[in-house]
Amino acid sequence: MKYRKLFPLVIFALLFNLVAACSPAAVSAPTETATVTPVPATPTKTPKPTATPKPSATPDIAATQKYDDFATLLEKSKNDGYISTTSGKITELEPFKEEWAQINWFQWWDYGTANSEFVLKATFDWSTSTSNPDESGCGVVFGLQENGDYYVVFLTNARVLFMLKRGSNLYNVGKTSGPGAYKFDNPAKAEFVLAVSDQKARVIVDGEPTLYTLSVDQTAAGGYGLSLLSGTNKDYGTRCEATDMMLWTAK
Repeated sequence: MKYRKLFPLVIFALLFNLVAACSPAAVSAPTETATVTPVPATPTKTPKPTATPKPSATPDIAATQKYDDFATLLEKSKNDGYISTTSGKITELEPFKEEWAQINWFQWWDYGTANSEFVLKATFDWSTSTSNPDESGCGVVFGLQENGDYYVVFLTNARVLFMLKRGSNLYNVGKTSGPGAYKFDNPAKAEFVLAVSDQKARVIVDGEPTLYTLSVDQTAAGGYGLSLLSGTNKDYGTRCEATDMMLWTAK
């Protein structure tokens, strides 16, 4: 788990062996016994056991539908030019639920690594304990490097907040096209898709895309995770839940 303040910037880095001893058994002298001539037994036919039928696995219809829907999203993303191919790996991600009360700070939880062409889909549910919070919401960190540089994008109560961290500074990544601004109630819920390819990122909120152009000298490949931006110091702060999460990475 990593922490980051929006302004100013502060970083808190986060057999069992079994030995058996055996000695040869003592051999005793043979004892002479009478020889018995065995009587031939009448052969008996042993019936073959009846095969027990193996149970058929019941298909998980909900999971199948989830993959089908995601495949449809990938095909549409390719047709719209958001990604170059649909060949790659699809992974269902573990649900995410966290809360935090520290105004204007965000933190993230690592999920793994992704290459520079990927699509991440999630349903975001978020809320803040106060009626008039500062900017707050759910987000995704990606392109995380060993030196601590990364990109981060949040869906907040007011907009898409897209930033780039380089060195000790955070920079806003301005939109190239699309709305980028929204007005959500508290609590809020939205379908979120992040499609990254060829140093371009599409943030699709409830089917509406906004295009962002990434830095030519900062890769989108690297670590990624789910993030939370807190909008208040009171009570539980801001709570974020991400469900139905799927990740596709190109080959």
